[in-house]
Amino acid sequence: MMKKKSLCASRASLVLFLCQMISSLDVPLDLSQPPTITQQSPKDYIVDPRENIVIQCEAKGKPPPSFSWTRNGTHFDIDKDAQVTMKPNSGTLVINIMNGGKAEAYEGVYQCTARNERGAAISNNIVIRPSRSPLWTKEKLEPNHVREGDSLVLHCRPPVGLPPPIIFWMDNAFQRLPQSERVSQGLNGDLYFSNVQPEDTREDYICYARFNHTQTIQQKQPISVKVFSMDSLNDTIAANLSDTDIYGAKPVTERQPVLLTPTGSTSTKVELRGNVLLLECIAAGLPTPVIRWIKEGGELPANRTFFENFKKTLKITDVSEADSGNYKCIARNTLGSAHHVISVTVKAAPYWITAPRNLVLSPGEHGNLICRANGNPKPDISWLANGVPIAIAPEDPSRKVDGDTIIFSHVQERSSAVYQCNASNEYGYLLANAFVNVLAEPPRILTPANKLYQVIADSPALLDCAYFGSPKPEIEWFKGVKGSILRGNEYVFHDNGTLEIPVAQKDSTGTYTCVARNELGKTQNEVQLEVKDPTMIIKQPEYKVIQRYGQVSFECIIKHDSTLSPTVIWLKDNDELPDDERFLVGKDNLTIMNVTDKDDGTYTCIVNTTLDSVSASAVLTVVAAPPTPAIIYARPNPPFDLELTGQLERSIELSWIPGDENNSPITSFVIEYEDGLHEPGVWHYQTEVPGTQTTVQLKLSPYVNYSFRVIAVNEIGRSQPSEPSEQYLTKSASPDENPSNVQGIGSEPDNLVITWESLKGFQSNGPGLQYKVSWRQKDVDDEWTSVIVANVSKYIVSGTPTFVPYEIKVQALNDLGYAPEPSVVIGHSGEDLPMVAPGNVQVFVINSTLAKVHWDPVPLKTVRGHLQGYKVYYWKVQSLSRRSRRHVEKKILTFRGNKTVGMLPGLEPYSSYKLNVRVVNGKGEGPASPDKLFRTPEGVPGSPSFLKITNPTLDSLTLEWGSPTHPNGVLTSYILKFQPINNTHELGPLVEIRIPANESSLILKNLNYSTRYKFYFNAQTSVGSGNQITEEAVTIMDEAMASRQVDIATQGWFIGLMCAVALLILILLIVCFIRRNKGGKYPVKEKEDAHADPEIQPMKEDDGTFGEYSDAEDHKPLKKGSRTPSDRTVKKEDSDDSLVDYGEGVNGQFNEDGSFIGQYSGKKEKEPAEGNESSEAPSPVNAMNSFV
Repeated sequence: MMKKKSLCASRASLVLFLCQMISSLDVPLDLSQPPTITQQSPKDYIVDPRENIVIQCEAKGKPPPSFSWTRNGTHFDIDKDAQVTMKPNSGTLVINIMNGGKAEAYEGVYQCTARNERGAAISNNIVIRPSRSPLWTKEKLEPNHVREGDSLVLHCRPPVGLPPPIIFWMDNAFQRLPQSERVSQGLNGDLYFSNVQPEDTREDYICYARFNHTQTIQQKQPISVKVFSMDSLNDTIAANLSDTDIYGAKPVTERQPVLLTPTGSTSTKVELRGNVLLLECIAAGLPTPVIRWIKEGGELPANRTFFENFKKTLKITDVSEADSGNYKCIARNTLGSAHHVISVTVKAAPYWITAPRNLVLSPGEHGNLICRANGNPKPDISWLANGVPIAIAPEDPSRKVDGDTIIFSHVQERSSAVYQCNASNEYGYLLANAFVNVLAEPPRILTPANKLYQVIADSPALLDCAYFGSPKPEIEWFKGVKGSILRGNEYVFHDNGTLEIPVAQKDSTGTYTCVARNELGKTQNEVQLEVKDPTMIIKQPEYKVIQRYGQVSFECIIKHDSTLSPTVIWLKDNDELPDDERFLVGKDNLTIMNVTDKDDGTYTCIVNTTLDSVSASAVLTVVAAPPTPAIIYARPNPPFDLELTGQLERSIELSWIPGDENNSPITSFVIEYEDGLHEPGVWHYQTEVPGTQTTVQLKLSPYVNYSFRVIAVNEIGRSQPSEPSEQYLTKSASPDENPSNVQGIGSEPDNLVITWESLKGFQSNGPGLQYKVSWRQKDVDDEWTSVIVANVSKYIVSGTPTFVPYEIKVQALNDLGYAPEPSVVIGHSGEDLPMVAPGNVQVFVINSTLAKVHWDPVPLKTVRGHLQGYKVYYWKVQSLSRRSRRHVEKKILTFRGNKTVGMLPGLEPYSSYKLNVRVVNGKGEGPASPDKLFRTPEGVPGSPSFLKITNPTLDSLTLEWGSPTHPNGVLTSYILKFQPINNTHELGPLVEIRIPANESSLILKNLNYSTRYKFYFNAQTSVGSGNQITEEAVTIMDEAMASRQVDIATQGWFIGLMCAVALLILILLIVCFIRRNKGGKYPVKEKEDAHADPEIQPMKEDDGTFGEYSDAEDHKPLKKGSRTPSDRTVKKEDSDDSLVDYGEGVNGQFNEDGSFIGQYSGKKEKEPAEGNESSEAPSPVNAMNSFV
């Protein structure tokens, strides 16, 4: 099967192309024309509040237009707002948010106007709104206890953001919660359970809201769901239910469907034309209901209808008024069904039927601007002229407004203007600019002269003749230099000047002339047309059936135009061929070696040229091969019987006989050689040839004693090397090449060191290898100075001037002659230190930590070497805020190349610095420039060196501090801020105090007693505030209150009560001893041996309890929680509810959402309070514990 496709084969696409060309004819920019808006921001523009706001407005016109803006209907003066700038030669606004501006301050409706002497164009109303990603409101979430089989809805209720967030549900491990027909997320973000099952029990149902615009994700507090059944109701749940709840509960029963959303039997939905319609039905029931959708009185639209969320969501794309109607969802299970009808109404924002287009007229001509739009409800049409409602615009006797049309008659140059058509209804608006440009211009042709068009025979040919003129020129086409005008059905003449030849033939080739004329003149242009032969596949690939591990080949022989260069591509199953060396693509075929089952499929040959494309396909079927005995694969045996023939001075022929390939074909042979004269015993790679070749012509070098060996290679590996061939000594010859990497670099100011890489042994081509070294001073010496040296790699020329260029060449020679003339390289004699320091050193202080230094470059002749750059030495002389001098540490910055300016970063504020500049070459540094003194201005200070809080009283605290280690200027004051912290760690109101700079302590009075305060302290200079340090401290407790708490334990009634309780406990213990010793026994043999008398059994020392006891009648396992091991730990299987597991004590804490954030702790008492907090007064319970 063969398919053929040409670049212009589609008549529909051709018509569309021509329509686009006709509707977009532009006035050349060198002619006067009103402004045209070319680019603008979207109508609803949501911006990132963290980034600069860019409101686009670009326009073209002649003269170039100027731009202005309105904001919320009034003029927006950008010159009065330092945060707003307009791009040069553009109307685009840039609002600087990243340097202090706030996006909320620039919310509003913006409109751009582009104006020149011929009119004014306006942009859409651009509504600027910053995106918002608010936090989730705090709420207390109660656990959901649900009976198995019941329905459940977990509400998400995300914060309202701009744009709205994307909702999804995950667990604590950030894994998406699985969804199904039974459990799914609704369009509103809620999670719906048609019926709950025991596996739905979990404590981490978490709703997430992702705000894409600000790239943030907000998380709702986890929701807990516990599913219970009457058969497995645990003791804890039973204790919290009444008897009626328990006995009234029924086992899980099946239920017919009930709709969870939407509610009721009917609802309505309004959607706009062109949008996506989403309808949703989610039902409860057991078994899980299945959802089905129908449209009453019609069919769901084909190709635009999709079902999502397990068919609970009906999605119809690109809706139109025809999609209005009643849509019914039906939820059904084995017990019945439920349904809901959604009445859908499709409204429409305005859309164009005919948008107004630019109108170019010559003086005295007539024309129309037409603006037609539709919508639901039908939009209102209004006209503006140069951005002003046409009713109040200046009068123009040449125009008349007739509803959606403006009629122009007998226009003059003053009639040029830009008209705006506004079509609006309650769902939106459309705004279009169209200018009327009155010009008198002779014709001009815009298509390049002699443009070449190439097409395939029997396909359409389109010859362009883009033109402009006013009045509109008439276009005529001619073929040949003196041909007649083209007419007839074989040609199509388009309004934009294009000539179409619907079916081009070979005889259509030639020169075509386009002539444009109007009353002001005439012009013409020639284009060339070449018609090519089509590309054809004359031998197509054919269907093949091949046994596994066999070989198959597909042919693809083509015929094409001789002037086109085809490319052939093979595809497998409409995809690229596998990256496998088994696939061999030849000029006319595709071969697959060692076919496997995965090679089964359709293979396509595609032939492409610049003008057309053809393809043909064939199917390959792979079948099993008949059973064969097991094959042993191994490396090949080494080749043998090596023979040298055809001996010449620079070549020889080597042949051999391959060894056994051992069931794996030989893929290649590797030939190696040994040089018995220079490197005996060392084998070198010579070449590699395909496995089908057993002879090779080898290139040889002179003066080498060759012997060769051959290695065979297959897929298993390489064979052992063959036996060496006989030796062959080639004749000597003069060298073929010269040394490489020749360089000339001086090591001293008065020498030139010439170095090179010597030739290797076999490169010498003969005995007596030497080198002729030649040099001369560039542009000074005419004659070369030469010397012949032995086989070395360096020669030193002494007595040279300092750093001057030399021409250098090194030539190899041996006893038989010289190598070819070497190439010349440029070197330099030795460098010396620079002689002159940079002058005119200037320092410009940019800010308190950065300065710019500038200097004049030194003359290159004084550098006396390769200029590597300049070094700036700078050091701090003194800190102006501290008169003490420190050890001077010089810093160095190096600026590469011939730079004359550099930046000095990392300076200390309010300090004196010195610097000098030196030039650097390969030898070292030159003299330093005179030291330049400069000062850095004040900066913000560092943080105070310390803040101590002492002498706490009932209502005061004493603060002491140290001045900043780095004041960075003259301190003007200190700023102290403080606020109380309550028991829930919430912060109270913030108080701020300014303290003179010469103070170092402060007593804060009138504070609350027994209250923790947090202090923030920082220093200030005239530049601003520095970093702050923080501390916390507590005022002491009211002494009277503390004494009252202590006095309770010393009251007589309290002591008597405690004694009575102790006596009662003692009597109970004695009774327990007597009862447990009657007929009792110990379960542990060791305890029986250790305590023979049960009457005097002591208490355990570690936990204060009595030894273990087992009643004679109690042989069953102990209940959970009835025994505590002697090591004071509670095993998990013994007590699931023990607070020890949750870290009862100071180390065990829970955060706001109930998640555990402390560490496990077995402590029984609170640790002492930190700082100056008062200790907790003993309570009666504590006193009882200590007494017992």
